[in-house]
Amino acid sequence: MPAALLALAIGAFGIGTTEFVIMGLLPEVATDFGISIPSAGLLISGYALGVVVGAPLLTAIGSKVSRKTVLIALMGVFIAGNLVSAVAPSYGVLMTGRIVAALSHGAFFGVGSVVAASLVPKAKQASAIALMFTGLTVANVLGVPGGTALGQQFGWRSTFWAVTALGVIGLLGIVFLVPRQDTTEGPGLRSELAVFKNLQVWLALAMTALGFAGVFASFTYIAPMMTEVAGFSSGAVTWLLVLFGGGLVVGNLLGGRAADRSLMPSLYLILALLAAVLVVFVFTAHAKLPSAVTIALFGAAGFATVAPLQKRVMDKAKGAPALASAANIAAFNLGNAAGAYLGGLTIERGLGYTAPNWVGAALAVAGLLVALVSGLLDRRHPSQAPALVLEGSH
Repeated sequence: MPAALLALAIGAFGIGTTEFVIMGLLPEVATDFGISIPSAGLLISGYALGVVVGAPLLTAIGSKVSRKTVLIALMGVFIAGNLVSAVAPSYGVLMTGRIVAALSHGAFFGVGSVVAASLVPKAKQASAIALMFTGLTVANVLGVPGGTALGQQFGWRSTFWAVTALGVIGLLGIVFLVPRQDTTEGPGLRSELAVFKNLQVWLALAMTALGFAGVFASFTYIAPMMTEVAGFSSGAVTWLLVLFGGGLVVGNLLGGRAADRSLMPSLYLILALLAAVLVVFVFTAHAKLPSAVTIALFGAAGFATVAPLQKRVMDKAKGAPALASAANIAAFNLGNAAGAYLGGLTIERGLGYTAPNWVGAALAVAGLLVALVSGLLDRRHPSQAPALVLEGSH
């Protein structure tokens, strides 16, 4: 494994930790600032909004700069945002820090995916992307529980100081380990924007949004599902999330290897498996052991999609993949928000805590259908597939 991939994974670990750790610190933040839990929960929404806005914006701004320089700048933004969060004297300043940190999130994973793929032969590019995203999955296994425990023991600010330190380590790794790239190596903004004329790029983004909407329709409500339906204690939820995180790590690596062998068939299989696991979860959620096993499988199936989806959009944006890659990270977050909303609607309608699993399965099937359409277009226009453009866009 190139040492540069380790540097990218460390940065991904810090970003993944700061994104999700706030979920476990909402009571402490709410108490400190004298606000309600729902108000504190907006810190999660604010971060997601920052990702969606920052991913294409910062990538576009850095389109004429070498990708290593862009990654260094993005880690600087990430460090600054978490530093502001650590010293925030008010809720408003904390929200500002969260949004600033989030601005770097999508662009880092978007540009980082392109850099990771450039470090290895073409046959191993999806695996390289998966290795970078391992930092994000490990954050769910170690970073989030560890950061939550740290914040509960020493105050929530200590968690943001720790994440700031992680950002500094990631920054130094990128400076010293990621190879230098010429400023002229990457395409300009016009070339980056031109890839969005390609219908296949939009289909790839749709696969991402639908697939991860399926994941978060269920995952968002995993805690009440496990306590109210499966009968676990609230304290056991932490360990169930660790189990889910273990599935993420395994699924992420397996998904990358599968995509290197055969990208689209792997996507068909993984999205179908995700839908099947969510259907099974409707029934296994009523007992402790079956639900715990299903949670691990759910994590594996859910994150096995990440590297293949990222590789697909990069392939279809060939020649100018950075902006499309960053847009795909925004699509992940849009899917997260949409899935959580749709899953919540079923609970509000009184359909029970397992109903979001049906929603997740339906969304995964929708993502599979889009993937099948995209694959069919590849077969019908094999020589034109990379350049298939939207009607009227040329």
